Amino acid sequence: MTYTHNYTVNLRWDAERKGTLYSDELDQGLAVATPPPFPKGIEKIWSPEHLFTAAVSSCLMTTFLAIAENSKLMFDHFACKATGKLDQADGKYRMTEVLLEPELVITREEDYARAERILQKAEAACLITNSINSKVEMKPVIKVLKPA
Repeated sequence: MTYTHNYTVNLRWDAERKGTLYSDELDQGLAVATPPPFPKGIEKIWSPEHLFTAAVSSCLMTTFLAIAENSKLMFDHFACKATGKLDQADGKYRMTEVLLEPELVITREEDYARAERILQKAEAACLITNSINSKVEMKPVIKVLKPA
């Protein structure tokens, strides 16, 4: 059975190069702006480029969490640094690459290979990654929780 889901996001321009994203489905709005490398860019505010990179990273996490739960993988910690690369390609700016650097702390050393496979499955199944043309590379670090 195929499911269709819709996600509605609204955007309101506030001033200069800044606006607010909001959704009736969510509790919080999010300030967005042109990033500093561009004319009149604003520091310390989420940009479309940050949101793009965050979408890939957060999709990896939520996909990993679902697969890890279904696989009964025991872990103590998951975090992911993501770096999106904006570049000119064919005379246009594009997000050409996203580097994902997940860090996973598992509770049992014997689960190392399985944890690696689950991370790879999560990357392959991520619906955001599967929806974009950018190259997505993952360099995971898996550690074993040391007993206290």
